[in-house]
Formats: sequence, structure tokens, C-alpha cells
Amino acid sequence: MFQAELIENAARFRSTEQDPTRNLSSCPALVLNADYTPLSYYPLSLWPWQTAIKAVFLDRVDIVESYEREVHSPSLDMKIPSVIALRQYVKQSAFPAFTRFNVFLRDRFECQYCGSANNLTFDHVMPRRLGGKTTWENIITACAPCNMKKGGRTPKQAHMPVRMNPIRPTSWQLQQHGKMFPPNYLHETWRDWLYWDVELEP
Repeated sequence: MFQAELIENAARFRSTEQDPTRNLSSCPALVLNADYTPLSYYPLSLWPWQTAIKAVFLDRVDIVESYEREVHSPSLDMKIPSVIALRQYVKQSAFPAFTRFNVFLRDRFECQYCGSANNLTFDHVMPRRLGGKTTWENIITACAPCNMKKGGRTPKQAHMPVRMNPIRPTSWQLQQHGKMFPPNYLHETWRDWLYWDVELEP
């Protein structure tokens, strides 16, 4: 009975904090796969607190860490989960979707001609007028000035060598790149689960 009430009224949970300026939207839950690795690094796999609580009472996740803040319903008080782990393993796709964002992530948000991180767009290495295709292997991140400078020429014709040859990345490779771009906010309870494979400093 308690579970049904919590699931139906999760959005009505109220904070036990008296300070109304502290919004519960600042309490997302980091979502781990069943092997206790994040579902995604970039963007970071986060669920709103209401979704996390529903998943707990549907027995879909286990609570790993919690915030000090609490929410309550008429029948139950509980701490807000800060880290949860799925009970069923979600198999990741071997290859990511071919999107503008994923091209940028593969190229580490840097122009592949000059290294700039500003005014990014994308460029066909082999120009379309010469038969170049819009594929992983022919699209690279380029800043607007380099893109205009290169124009409809090949890198060799423009004397603009490509820093790294474009490839079709695996999902694992993009996740590794995503670790280089942590979000501006990382709750202290998340850190052990985000950087578990980083070499410890002596």
C-alpha cells in the first residue's frame, strides 16, 4: 500500500527543508548500470528525483548513495537517492548514432585543422562536389574560419592537414572522450562512481 501511494504521489513529495529557495530539481540521481558503471558520461546519466524514487519502489533500481535532504508523504519519510544502480543490465549499442554532437565529441570539441574550440561547425574532408559523402569517415569538426578557408578543396589542395583521420567511433570510445568533459556540477557522492577507473595519485 505504501508503495502504491509513493509511486502515484511521487510528484507531491515535499522537502522537509524549511528553506523554499532550495529547489529539489538540484537533487538528480546518478544512474549506474547493473555493473555499477554510469550509463553515460556525456551527457551524464541523471534522473530527476521523482523518477529515481518511482524506480526504487518499482524494484527497478537499488539505492547506492543518498543526499542528506529528505522528502515525505503522509505515510513515509525518505532520503533522496543521489546514486542508483539498475537491477537489470542495459546492453549498450556498439556504435553511437551519427549526429553533429557525437562528431564533436569524437573530435573532442576541437577544430581538426587548427585546434580551436570556438565557432565549431563540421566539414566534409572530401568535398561533396568531388563526391564526398556525409559519413563518419568524411566528416570532421572544423571552426568556421578554417571551414571558409578550406572551401570546396581537399585538405591537400588547401594545405590544411587534418589533425586526426575521421573514423566511425565505438560507443566505448565516445564514453572515454566524455570523461574529459565533466559537467559543471558533480555531487560528492557521485565521484567514486564516475572516476573508478582513473589511476590514483600517490
